[in-house]
Amino acid sequence: MIKVTDYSSSSDESESSDEDGETVVVLPVFIFLSCSYHSFLSLPVSQAEERRRGGHTESNGFGNHSNHGNLPDLVQQSNSPSATPTSALQELGDMAEFGVGGSKASFTPFVDPRVYQTSPSEDDNENSAAAMFANELLRQEQARLNEARKISVVNVNPTNIRPHSDTPEIRKYKKRFNSEILCAALWGVNLLVGTENGLMLLDRSGQGKVYNLITRRRFLQMDVLEGLNVLVTISGKKNKLRVYYLSWLRNRILHNDPEVEKKQGWITVGELEGCVHYKVVKYERIKFLVIALKNSVEIYAWAPKPYHKFMAFKSFTDLQHRPQLVDLTVEEGQRLKVIYGSSVGFHVIDVDSGNPYDIYIPSHIQSQVTPHAIVVLPKTDGMEMLLCYEDEGVYVNTYGRITKDVVLQWGEMPTSVAYIHSNQIMGWGEKAIEIRSVETGHLDGVFMHKRAQRLKFLCERNDKVFFASVRSGGSSQVFFMTLNRNSMMNW
Repeated sequence: MIKVTDYSSSSDESESSDEDGETVVVLPVFIFLSCSYHSFLSLPVSQAEERRRGGHTESNGFGNHSNHGNLPDLVQQSNSPSATPTSALQELGDMAEFGVGGSKASFTPFVDPRVYQTSPSEDDNENSAAAMFANELLRQEQARLNEARKISVVNVNPTNIRPHSDTPEIRKYKKRFNSEILCAALWGVNLLVGTENGLMLLDRSGQGKVYNLITRRRFLQMDVLEGLNVLVTISGKKNKLRVYYLSWLRNRILHNDPEVEKKQGWITVGELEGCVHYKVVKYERIKFLVIALKNSVEIYAWAPKPYHKFMAFKSFTDLQHRPQLVDLTVEEGQRLKVIYGSSVGFHVIDVDSGNPYDIYIPSHIQSQVTPHAIVVLPKTDGMEMLLCYEDEGVYVNTYGRITKDVVLQWGEMPTSVAYIHSNQIMGWGEKAIEIRSVETGHLDGVFMHKRAQRLKFLCERNDKVFFASVRSGGSSQVFFMTLNRNSMMNW
């Protein structure tokens, strides 16, 4: 059963807390289809290309402050196993940061859907465009595998009891943001929301109140590093890489620490401007920050006390292809390599030598390519990746060799793609949201929208995935899906 909740308050006090007792507003918004045989639209490479050719916690010096009120408490982090890095990694020396870790998130196989407020009377009218799209989406696999479809039942009688169901719950916060939501990050149980016009905190531990933290500043991307007491952002008119101290942001709400209030609440990283994208990568005791700029890629590493900041490590300038998406991998615990996506495909920079080279150029696409995601696959020693672009994804290694003779094929062009730590990848389209196995590309489930609308992935942790409506010039709302932990075993 799919549930949508208008939130005036939330009893979701922790990532594992029960939400019984909440008022649930049920809307007949979309169809959920689960696929028990995993082969839908996973085409051999040759077929896919033929188809396209033919048809188309440490403080920052502020100290630790214990009076947090109802605001985020820092997450306890565990130490990761230590190994002896070599080559470029040895240059970091004392910049290795202790306290890396945090428990790995556990998810169950599901997708995030979109919500539309339609009346319950429309519940029987599922032969609309959304239903037709769903039928077409699964027609090929059903014919070949005689697969049974499971359609979620929308309950038109709201109940306060959490249903015992395999289907994810979808809930909506009542707050409407007046400007477009561009990014978000969890801080404790609460949600920091970045918009075109500022930074806000959505208090998920209390009454759902929204606190304005920073106004008249655009926040394009953000990540909370609670153990370091920092919020990393790309923000401002010049897209600077600015790091805010969480203790300073907390005091913007509580106003209970005059010493913190006197100090500047942020620093810029390397005075960088024109940042396009960044990725925080944790390896052993080191936290890397790899940054894509207009024509270059920069690598910074976190330096602990007495520095307490990201410090420059490597720089790669005058790149032939402008980076739009960037990541960093450590091959076999020894070799650092930057992976980045551009308008022509995907590329690698060997950090030791500084040499760039192509790893995948989709030759069957004549126009510019839109890269969506770079996923370093688990249990491959950092050497194999899933590269998602346009409506496809391919499996390659860091030397450009195709490792799997399949192409991940989305049912439609996604507007947002994200890897979740249940070892799955989700794609948000205007008609549906799909969830697939990151290892094979096979379809695990589909959520159909009743009406076409754009959605944006925000963040995820444990069994919750947050996303927002994308309405340029209009209001946006935050949604989250709870992926029931036991559902993976039931599919």
